[in-house]
Amino acid sequence: MSVYQSKSGTWFYKFIISGKQYHKSVPEATSMRDAEKAETILKAQILQGKYDLAEGKGEMFFDKLVAVFVKYGEINRIGWHNDKYTVEEIKNFFSGKKLKDITPFMIEKYRLYRRNKGIANATINRNVSIISKMFNIAIDNGWTNDNPCTAKKVKPLRVENKVERFLFPEEEEALINSCIKEDTYLRPIIITLLHTAMRKGECLSLKWSENIDFKQKSITLYKTKSGKMRRIPMSNTVYNELIKLYNNRKSDYVFTNPITNNRYENIKKGFKRVCERAGIKNLTPHCLRHSAATKMVFAGIDLAVVQEILGHADIATTMRYSHPVPERKVQAIQALDNLSNNYLSAVK
Repeated sequence: MSVYQSKSGTWFYKFIISGKQYHKSVPEATSMRDAEKAETILKAQILQGKYDLAEGKGEMFFDKLVAVFVKYGEINRIGWHNDKYTVEEIKNFFSGKKLKDITPFMIEKYRLYRRNKGIANATINRNVSIISKMFNIAIDNGWTNDNPCTAKKVKPLRVENKVERFLFPEEEEALINSCIKEDTYLRPIIITLLHTAMRKGECLSLKWSENIDFKQKSITLYKTKSGKMRRIPMSNTVYNELIKLYNNRKSDYVFTNPITNNRYENIKKGFKRVCERAGIKNLTPHCLRHSAATKMVFAGIDLAVVQEILGHADIATTMRYSHPVPERKVQAIQALDNLSNNYLSAVK
């Protein structure tokens, strides 16, 4: 045992494990035996990982952390179906590295690697936020002390604000009519998105047993971005589309991939083909949610109602979706013209 007593009578322990020295007083000890007991207890705690053990902190391989994060994501992360592909790509880049070896400089190399592949800054920022979440989990579990992705160490890439895209009525019709050939499965998905303002992930995750109520003509979402349940009424159009799918259902998922008999994981390629057939540019599935919100506001629906349907926690977010369409701008200016003429007539 490596304990000793100072001239003042205080007992100390002093030992080394894996190159790290532990040297501290034991003020409660009144004898060598007390100090030795304290030393024994401390060593046991170190070996159990309760203290900063040199051979433990940061020594975990990143691949192992990814495995932990995958289990966490499957249970806790909304939109995990999209995240899991990103996580696999992140794993491939950092594979074989220990946590202590992943520095802010290496995160910068990862961002450069993604930019060279043509990935947008906003997407890269989301990728880094996933890595950051992984390291926060590692810190919480005592596997490392440091997160190399914090804003102070890695400043988020600048993201240009893009003008939100929405569809005009003739574009909606062209889009739906272009769901032909191998992309006919997209027709009910696109119609549902346009008539419910759901997020793509929410729509593709719908299950007959959990979310669809034909008697009440409603769709209830339990796994949402805000974490709050919300109920969306079915329009007659959506009801008719879904009842046809229900009568020919192959699984519990509303939108079932006939090859896997599971939900569709990604509709990006098919959606791109449909847009090309329709002659529509710069459109993503998320734009359909924006179009639905824009139409509701155009129809004079109260913003608080639109907010509830969209599932926004903050009304300011809803207002971002509810920009005025060109026809309303013309109407507003014409109203000024009419009011001015009336005002001048009244003055005369």
